[in-house]
Amino acid sequence: MSIWHLASSIIMGAPKTDRFPNHLAMIFSVLLLFLRASAAAIASDTLNNGGNITDGETLVSAAGSFTLGFFSPTGVPAKRYLGIWFTASPDAVCWVANRDTPLSNNTSGVLVIASTGILRLLDGSGQTAWSSNTTRSAPAVAQLLDTGNLVVREQSSGGEVQWQSFDHPSNTLLAGMRLGMDPQTGAEWSLTSWRAPNDPTPGDCRRVMDTRGLPDCVSWQGNVKKYRTGPWNGLWFSGVPEMASYSELFSNQVVVRPDEIAYIFNATADAPFSRLVLNEVGTLLRLAWDPASRVWNTFAQAPRDVCDDYAMCGAFGLCNVNTASTLFCSCVMGFSPVNPSQWSMRESGGGCRRNVPLECGNGTTTDGFMVVRGVKLPDTDNTTVDMSATLDQCRARCFANCSCVAYAAADIRGGGAGSGCVMWTNYIVDVRYVDKGQDLYVRLAKSEFAKEKRMDAARIVLPVLASVLALTAACLYLVWICRLRGQRRNNNVQKKEILGDENLELPFVSFGDIVTATNNFSEANMLGQGGFGKVYKGMLDKNKEVAIKRLGQGSGQGVEEFRNEVVLIAKLQHRNLVRLLGCCIHGDEKLLIYEYLPNKSLDSFIFDAASKKVLDWPTRFQIIKGISRGLLYLHQDSRLTIIHRDLKPSNILLDADMSPKISDFGMARIFGGNQHEANTNRVVGTYGYMSPEYAMDGVFSVKSDTYSFGVILLEIISGLKISLTHITNFPNLLAYAWSLWKEGKAMNLVDSSLLGSCSPNEALRCIHIGLLCVQDNPNGRPLMSSVVFMLENETTALSIPKQPVYFSQRYSEAQEIRENTSSSMSNMDLTVLEGR
Repeated sequence: MSIWHLASSIIMGAPKTDRFPNHLAMIFSVLLLFLRASAAAIASDTLNNGGNITDGETLVSAAGSFTLGFFSPTGVPAKRYLGIWFTASPDAVCWVANRDTPLSNNTSGVLVIASTGILRLLDGSGQTAWSSNTTRSAPAVAQLLDTGNLVVREQSSGGEVQWQSFDHPSNTLLAGMRLGMDPQTGAEWSLTSWRAPNDPTPGDCRRVMDTRGLPDCVSWQGNVKKYRTGPWNGLWFSGVPEMASYSELFSNQVVVRPDEIAYIFNATADAPFSRLVLNEVGTLLRLAWDPASRVWNTFAQAPRDVCDDYAMCGAFGLCNVNTASTLFCSCVMGFSPVNPSQWSMRESGGGCRRNVPLECGNGTTTDGFMVVRGVKLPDTDNTTVDMSATLDQCRARCFANCSCVAYAAADIRGGGAGSGCVMWTNYIVDVRYVDKGQDLYVRLAKSEFAKEKRMDAARIVLPVLASVLALTAACLYLVWICRLRGQRRNNNVQKKEILGDENLELPFVSFGDIVTATNNFSEANMLGQGGFGKVYKGMLDKNKEVAIKRLGQGSGQGVEEFRNEVVLIAKLQHRNLVRLLGCCIHGDEKLLIYEYLPNKSLDSFIFDAASKKVLDWPTRFQIIKGISRGLLYLHQDSRLTIIHRDLKPSNILLDADMSPKISDFGMARIFGGNQHEANTNRVVGTYGYMSPEYAMDGVFSVKSDTYSFGVILLEIISGLKISLTHITNFPNLLAYAWSLWKEGKAMNLVDSSLLGSCSPNEALRCIHIGLLCVQDNPNGRPLMSSVVFMLENETTALSIPKQPVYFSQRYSEAQEIRENTSSSMSNMDLTVLEGR
């Protein structure tokens, strides 16, 4: 009998006599309550057989590290989930039971453990929303461990574990959890992202262990392979050598057994809380808790850069993010691009092919192997692995197999060349240079090595021959050197002034070639004219159509803006950004050469009564999403954080398929890693598209571009300009849109030419998102990552926009400004619209 049952019996059974007075009964009652409270505290991490916890109650692990209970995601109080979170950081939810079946907020959920040992989550009507689905039937208890693992074990002391949450991960991997699979049963332990930051529903992104060949962690988005770590080499994944840099805090291992192939990390005694989180866009973050500042610091993330994109350079391609070239891809020696013209346009996914076929067949070969040092090993889905072989044996086996195109050591522990053997057949793909990378031995025809020997001989002969020729040419050189020296010095000085120390492999095109390509800048070749000069159509390099931007000498675009545009666009690669092909500096002339886009700019369609009919609703919706993805790349996904500062329809160009491409980066600015906003005394851009804080105070951030995007979104939907001069009682388009939205008449904003093709739900959602983007307070505007999610996911809940503050223009059109003056704000009124 328990002590509190004994105490209760004494109190209830004792007569109220002098032998057992009332004050003693009171003392025993207090003692009973104390014992019960103590017992409850001791058992707060355990749910006993037949017990339950309801919404508002929790289990807390013995050391208080983790809590299990009911929660609602931020901003979604109507949905309740059962989950486990870090006690010190309740927003850091690391496991969710009912991801697909949330409980309503007016339903009293309860977690019970049945007499059979099965955990069940019941809604208010007693229906099962989730269960552990264990097959064994025995009395059991559930316990939340200090590892964050919820285990169900037999009730007897030290009973066998029947079920555990660690076998059913959500989007988070904790210390001691497994990422992998059981080859015998097919059971898989993988991460699945949340659909949105406030929606635990399984999203499109997954993190799994690829067990073909060598173990390799792979990220998928739907059915598309997005990123891989590289195979495990005994110390780290070959593409993530930085794992060694935090080995004092976290130990990493890959377990390979008949019943388990899995990656596991464990924390050392002094390590902070850590978690690996797969976020909504497929990025894996290693986060560590800082108890002093009470924030999660990012230790590492993957993918890190453009070279982490799967198969970035195609078969037999090498990616190098540290190259001075804006084209990160090259071919392995002995290979050339499959499609050179695509590579010249920085589209290298087609990969490379051999220059000379292999000389292998009938049991004989004269081929050899060339070593590529310091790389992430290729995808091992087409490999043969033998962990017992030496590297010499591996070479011999590959040499004897005509299908073998490369080999490498499978295990680098112990130093030297390594041990074990992995051989690739037919092709290699997804190779990049990394610090502390491995050696990869690639098969080449014998003649390729003969070329290398001839090159060695040439290195000896050519200097001697060059000396003789130099003496002969010296006299001729002196004749014309004086004439060239002045021109060359001027050009070099200008290039140095403009580009500084930037070493860009961007073609510098001669001014003469541009004059020829544009028929001497004829009016017939002119495509358009803007504040910074004129744009001409030209023909370069074997009938290749290009657009040439000639900056006017009085345009206001100086050296800084020209350098901005050259350096920024040359380093950026995205389908929704215009591609820079070259530039020219000739005296006072500064010219930029872009890809030619036949459909010109967005404003030429949406604001023209005839042309706007070409853009039906599906096309406009794709344009909206394309612009948002381009901005997301600038703000978050590129190597740099870039603020455009001059986003407007005339700077959105359309290709032959009506896909949008953001252009004109002359006003763009780069932010450092920890920089969130900046201030300038030189306000540039176009009124109407400029955010209030930028126009009035010169403060700009990524939220400034969000504001501009919101204006453009409303213009695309309505076909109306921001200035809105022909509708009375409204100072601008934002005022008109807000008024209609408040009155529940937002569909009246939609361009009449879209009524036959428009999806009302999509249009209303876009208007809602547009109003969120133009909130006057930057903190009220969403990041572009959230905008992309809201556009892509119709079920994502949207917050209610507040009444915006916007500018009443005294001009008939949005006015473009390039310099801040003391009177720059005198022509603007700050107006708050009251909804009718």
